[in-house]
Amino acid sequence: MNAPAIPPQSQDAMPADEWKMDPAPDYTPRHPGAGKLDGKVALICGGDSGIGRAVAVLYAREGAKLAIAYLEEDRDAEETRRLVEAEGGQCLLIPGDLGQKAHATEAVEKTVAEYGQLDVLVNNGAQQWLDEDFADLDEEKIRRMIDSNIMAYMFTTQAALAHLKEGAAIINTSSVNAFAGMGSLITYSMTRGASLAFTRSMAGNLADKGIRVNSVAPGPIWTPFIPGTMPADQVEGFGSETPMGRAGQPWEVATAFLFLASDDSSYYTGQCLHPNGGMVVGA
Repeated sequence: MNAPAIPPQSQDAMPADEWKMDPAPDYTPRHPGAGKLDGKVALICGGDSGIGRAVAVLYAREGAKLAIAYLEEDRDAEETRRLVEAEGGQCLLIPGDLGQKAHATEAVEKTVAEYGQLDVLVNNGAQQWLDEDFADLDEEKIRRMIDSNIMAYMFTTQAALAHLKEGAAIINTSSVNAFAGMGSLITYSMTRGASLAFTRSMAGNLADKGIRVNSVAPGPIWTPFIPGTMPADQVEGFGSETPMGRAGQPWEVATAFLFLASDDSSYYTGQCLHPNGGMVVGA
């Protein structure tokens, strides 16, 4: 696959905006739908852009009805809804802070009120900043990341359990940094380790109910995280350090989320998939 050149760029926002990125991330599914999610309803947290958008479009192609929860990126979210509807799908947009338990509960309840059921929960929304000096880490940013990357996953899952039935799936986004660590992403790596442990613990907790819980740990993927986190000179050539020599695109990660949401993964729970361009990490 030819990798598009990534020029220097940066945004003063987290989460950043996909519509401002150059080149635009590639979310487009590569294959016709096979009805793998026909009749299912999925709530995708952080579904407005990046990996979440790619998952939403792919799920729509496979027949799912969608709810997209996101913080405040309305322009990106409206574009995701347009893309889902272009696939013949339905898409409910739910803005707000999932790190607040009341809103996480409301997001789940709105989804069920709209569609009458919930079958797939994708906990994907997150925030990230560079940590230059551990001794000087900003308390507010630490707490914002914990709320976004840990508490939101727990609150949304708590609310969803009243509606998930046997055969349902929960998929949590982790990161290669949960396994390899990164000295400049201390807080983020910690939170992604938490999402991995949460996945494995909830898998054991829910196995007897027939609800599968799995995780995806992407490597360097070209999403709004990158210009929203890194200075412009570090963004240039992003992902070239991987064995494959390039950043991944969101569509290349979305296929892992489809596998874990569908019956193809019926014997998977407590597991983690690694779309990371060849970076070898512990399982």
